[in-house]
Amino acid sequence: MGEPKDITEIKLSEIRYSICTFVTRHSQYNDMVESFVSHGFSYDDCEYLYIDNSETNHYEAYAGINKFLAISKGLYIIVCHQDLLLLQDDRKKLDAVIEELDQLDPNWGVCGNGGGIHPGRLALRVTDPHGDDQFTERLPIKVRGLDENFLVARRDANLTVSRDLRGFHLYGADLCIVAHFLGYTTYVVDFHLRHLSHGVKGPTFDPVRSALITKYDRSLRPQMVTTPSTTVFLGNRAFLSSVLNSFVVLGIAKRLGRLAARLRPRGDS
Repeated sequence: MGEPKDITEIKLSEIRYSICTFVTRHSQYNDMVESFVSHGFSYDDCEYLYIDNSETNHYEAYAGINKFLAISKGLYIIVCHQDLLLLQDDRKKLDAVIEELDQLDPNWGVCGNGGGIHPGRLALRVTDPHGDDQFTERLPIKVRGLDENFLVARRDANLTVSRDLRGFHLYGADLCIVAHFLGYTTYVVDFHLRHLSHGVKGPTFDPVRSALITKYDRSLRPQMVTTPSTTVFLGNRAFLSSVLNSFVVLGIAKRLGRLAARLRPRGDS
């Protein structure tokens, strides 16, 4: 309460990182927290927040992430899986990665350790069951969508994920789409860690994918937006979405992307 305040006089949070996780296995989560703390993410200026889904799903991913984003106090909000272990890269390395991004692109909003540049071309920096020490592309590099195992969002970007999507898939992609709408960029960065899972789509993946496509078809449809001062027409390309999202077209795009990657000189980004 008290008197009105000039916002320029309000100090930034003393918490640098909020580390947010959905927990289904407490033993894995405890190992993850111990790994982060031992690598410099101490309780002095980091907070660890979790949603306990070990007995029942109190929150699915989209609603839970919005809860994390709303209540986290850190300058940077890490949303990560419970089955992560840090390797050599530590708190100082992540600080350096963020400083590099700030210099390279002050408009960055989200970064992670895996994402897609275009069909057939991925950027990765991870050790997981698919392979040790995976390092593709010259990092950091802009991507259109990020993997969910490790996401870092800027608090001052005021990001969110969709209210009208549910489930536990593609929230990394949705977060990136929202960031792009708001004028932020998204990156894969050189922060190496171990992800114990190889990633499982399962039967719930395709329904979430379809819901994501339907949601943005609706959002990007040709439409007139009217205000008291003007009317603007938006979305003249939305009619192509059903064609471009077909598995046949996506398969062709992936093959062309892989061919282009093989023909690209080594080291080019």
